[in-house]
Amino acid sequence: MEFLIDHWDFLRIRKKYWMIPLLIMVIILLLNVLSSGFAIAPFIYTIY
Repeated sequence: MEFLIDHWDFLRIRKKYWMIPLLIMVIILLLNVLSSGFAIAPFIYTIY
């Protein structure tokens, strides 16, 4: 959790708001991998 807070502070201080969608997609993909792809996969496919 500390990593996310540090990353959010970095984005806010350096005005790198364009990285927020990238961070969201990485989190979604990590959730997909960690859950073996069965529960979240239908939601991921609707995004693409």
